Amino acid sequence: MSAAAVLLVLGAALLHALWNAAMKASSDRMTTLAMISVGHILCGAVLALLVPLPSPESWPYLAVSTAVHAAYYLFLVLAYRVGDLSLVYPVARGISPVVVAAVATTAAGEVLPLAAWCGIAAISLAILLVAAPAVRGESRGSALALAVGTGFCIAGYSLIDGLGVRLAGAPASYIAWLFLLEIFIAVPLLLLRRPAAANRRAVLAAGLAGGLVSGGAYAIVLFVKSFAPLGLVTALREVSVVIAALIGVTVFRERPLAGRIAASGAVAAGIWLIATSAAASQW
Repeated sequence: MSAAAVLLVLGAALLHALWNAAMKASSDRMTTLAMISVGHILCGAVLALLVPLPSPESWPYLAVSTAVHAAYYLFLVLAYRVGDLSLVYPVARGISPVVVAAVATTAAGEVLPLAAWCGIAAISLAILLVAAPAVRGESRGSALALAVGTGFCIAGYSLIDGLGVRLAGAPASYIAWLFLLEIFIAVPLLLLRRPAAANRRAVLAAGLAGGLVSGGAYAIVLFVKSFAPLGLVTALREVSVVIAALIGVTVFRERPLAGRIAASGAVAAGIWLIATSAAASQW
């Protein structure tokens, strides 16, 4: 995995953290999620005009991924309804790196060196450090269960898209149609929930902007997945959790501080291990 690929995924992680921070501030998360999907659809429509159709071999992956993304949105909305963002987000994102890396060893035949596995473990540990205070203080087990369900959805679509994009012929073709198919997610969400007139414009604008940012972030991740190991890309992408925690510490003055600093150190160690392990293995 080249240094350029690592930097691309870390840039996507930063974008992911930024749109999640915007979502945290939203007064209507369901509508915001719907507008995020609308942003994805707009990105996909423009891209679809510029690239050929994806290869037929990738169509089943597109269909299954759309269904898993719909389940992801459902779990996410329900989890945020009963649990705090500081619990749901880190737990959900922290599950996927290890699951994806483990399954990819058989599904994609990826064999990672020990240093890469240590890097994945370090990043996952960092995410759990961020989540630990919220887990200890959470009184409702349903929030934790829904966060875990969200995490398995993330692992599911990460694997499906990582395999599907490699069969599409061109990564951009898969990305375009994956985003376009979110129309089956956006329309039901918008029908289920309409924002109050007083804040409708702000919610719609924030969601649409978040969709454009998150769409760009996921497009970068899928592009890198077309040639790099799925487990490593997924682990690096989830650095967004700690980036978001650092934004909370510096911008919103959130506490506790010690756990977030420790998590940042673990992430730095994980990135270093993943990057340096490339010198000892050809991927």
